[in-house]
Amino acid sequence: MQSTDPTLQKRLFGRYRVAMLLFIAGLVVSGLTTFPLLYELRLVAALLGIPPDASYLDYSGLHYWIAYVREGLETARRDYPFLAYGTDWLAFGHLVIALFFFGPLFQPAQHTWILVSGIIACLTVPLVAMICGPIRGIPLTWRLIDCSFGALGLIPLIYCLLVNRKLQRLATPPSPS
Repeated sequence: MQSTDPTLQKRLFGRYRVAMLLFIAGLVVSGLTTFPLLYELRLVAALLGIPPDASYLDYSGLHYWIAYVREGLETARRDYPFLAYGTDWLAFGHLVIALFFFGPLFQPAQHTWILVSGIIACLTVPLVAMICGPIRGIPLTWRLIDCSFGALGLIPLIYCLLVNRKLQRLATPPSPS
């Protein structure tokens, strides 16, 4: 027989909401930080001591990669500004996906499928990183960083799915014996 302790349900639901809000916040931050990519790369390069006119060929490791990506974004902005439209859509996509998770935030039992879909999406991040990354010349280290976002997203989603199932069990009245 399941306990229907409302205090336990309230506490579980509160923890569930915190985890869901963290996941939503991660999607929103990821989306919003995609819009100003060139500015962010300039800032990171400056923090690493890479002058604005420096060639990426003068560096190695992380400095090389940051200078290389910055130069690519500078060139694209100058010569092919329409390419940034793709990252604008990437940012928009993150924001729209975040909206879908408001359903489970407020009504977990009715939106379990969104949690499961999010888990599947997080599990497939490494596939995209490891298949498309080499094709695009992305270093392994950077692809592993990308994979970590999928892994980090799994943590709150799996937690929410487990709590969701527990809340459903607690809300289900025991069957007569």
